[in-house]
Amino acid sequence: MSGEPKRSTGSKIVRFAMVGLVNTAIDLAGFFLLLKLHVPPLPANIISWSIAVIFSFVANGFWSFERNQTIPLHQAFLRFVSLGVLISLGVSTLSIALFAGIAGVWPAKIGGVAAAAALNFIAARWSIEGRLLK
Repeated sequence: MSGEPKRSTGSKIVRFAMVGLVNTAIDLAGFFLLLKLHVPPLPANIISWSIAVIFSFVANGFWSFERNQTIPLHQAFLRFVSLGVLISLGVSTLSIALFAGIAGVWPAKIGGVAAAAALNFIAARWSIEGRLLK
């Protein structure tokens, strides 16, 4: 992307947080529904996250960040999903695997989602804009 970004980092953080709230609601609602349908917690987590990540990429790619047009859309999506698997899905799944038996499925799921939030901003910015700083 040539030139300076049009939106400030603060604006991007606010937009990212707003998308994140909706994204989290989608993830938690899907997780709840799948648990009600007797899907085990770990597969339910993967399925609900997969639905939410598609929304997140579209909303962040076209509203939160300024997409770098030199990065093909499919490549930006693959970056976004790959990093999301490592960060948000990885952390939330690990949290459920480690803490569901101790704290319960819901506290483990929510704790994992919260732990991944800051890292997701950095990852989303790199995958969509092709930059970490500025």
